[in-house]
Amino acid sequence: MSAHHPYVTVAAQPLLSAKALQAWYGAAQILFDVDLEVRRGEVVALMGRNGAGKSTTLKAIMGMLSKRKGTLELMGRDISTAQPYEVSRLGLGFVPEDRRIFTDLTVMENLAVGRQPERTWPEGQPAPAWTPERLFKLFPNLGEMRERPGGRMSGGEQQMLTVARTLMGNPYLVLLDEPSEGVAPVIVEQMAHMILELKAQGVSILLSEQNMHFAELVSDRAYVLEKGQIRYQASMAELADNDEVRRNYLSV
Repeated sequence: MSAHHPYVTVAAQPLLSAKALQAWYGAAQILFDVDLEVRRGEVVALMGRNGAGKSTTLKAIMGMLSKRKGTLELMGRDISTAQPYEVSRLGLGFVPEDRRIFTDLTVMENLAVGRQPERTWPEGQPAPAWTPERLFKLFPNLGEMRERPGGRMSGGEQQMLTVARTLMGNPYLVLLDEPSEGVAPVIVEQMAHMILELKAQGVSILLSEQNMHFAELVSDRAYVLEKGQIRYQASMAELADNDEVRRNYLSV
């Protein structure tokens, strides 16, 4: 990579960074000093068993919990106290595990709800921009049911629609909560293909995931959580090779 390559200076700064992130549900503390970062063009898996704190980490980053502490930065901007709508406007997309599509609205109407202006990277290049037509290339199933109400779609189709609606916000980074959870294997495959395609388009992704096989297919690096603390971090290949870590923190 040559010295004048536009990515060199930018890549030095993480797209998203969390330092000493703590979070609570009511009086119960769930996260304890979580440090993580996602760089540009990277897919990072947040792994751990049920209840390890994966979803809580994503919600804390999005500003969806009433109590959190620590430092959060998105492209160098402090979002530690930002509300979810402010974080979304800055270019952070969130795909919740429970989908939350508008069941009475059609596919096209759901997509229209998510629309935000196109964005540029700090050095002036256009960031990935999405239209319904581009999304239907990524999700052919959705293209065949443009006028179908969300409530008349399968779980896997709803999952895709949630991702597509989030992409209509033209995010720099997408937080993806348990994408392979509870959907048919064929949909899991499509999800993996979709994540790799997004990465190729320049979108970064932080996903919470229990499924080692799925995480291996798509991720560059992994953080392993247990009881709200990061116990291990490495490249995905290193985690895949580390039987002891997998046995201690990931096997059911």
